[in-house]
Amino acid sequence: MKLLVSGFEPFGGSLINPTEGLIRDLQKMAFANAEIRIILLPVHFDECADLLLSEIRTWQPDAVIACGVAAGRTAITPERIAVNLKDIAADAPYPDNRGARPQDEPIDPEGPDGLFTKLPVRRMVQQMKEAGIPAAISYSAGTFICNNTMYAVLNDIRQYDRKILGGFVHFPASTDMAADKPGMPSLSHETMLKGLEIIIQTTIDEIENQQKKEDKVSN
Repeated sequence: MKLLVSGFEPFGGSLINPTEGLIRDLQKMAFANAEIRIILLPVHFDECADLLLSEIRTWQPDAVIACGVAAGRTAITPERIAVNLKDIAADAPYPDNRGARPQDEPIDPEGPDGLFTKLPVRRMVQQMKEAGIPAAISYSAGTFICNNTMYAVLNDIRQYDRKILGGFVHFPASTDMAADKPGMPSLSHETMLKGLEIIIQTTIDEIENQQKKEDKVSN
């Protein structure tokens, strides 16, 4: 079993993106029956998605878990839906890391208005809460880079009928990221890493359950 996990470089004037540290620490962890590959994405509209899709097509993982930061949130929030929209004004006061400021632009002019996650987000949240980690399902991935990436992955799965799980998870600011921003909600790196571990294990369990169901049908 193969899982591809992505994070992002810093953006918006911050020197830290907690997802960069989270995915790097994944390399020190082992999951039974699963190989984990990581990829760090640039905060550039479309290029972020293109790089991730290229890795999907080359490596052919069983699941893709894209991760990003949503400063201001108080919990780890797996996203339920991505929308077919790039709109910098609606989601962030800053451009991407190349200065792009798209407004009212579709991600795919031929694609559906919205696409739902393929990840078991309800169980992810339940498992994290049971472990004492703040978690909740989010129903808006925004219209910035994170939504762009999530939509592109789900649209690729739809277009090519890929038999893989895919979706996006937002993490709060880390303690280090919020150190010079009094009042900004944050979680420790250790807490978020434990949450990511649970997210990955829940995804592995879902894939194994699906495989068992398929085996029963074929037998």
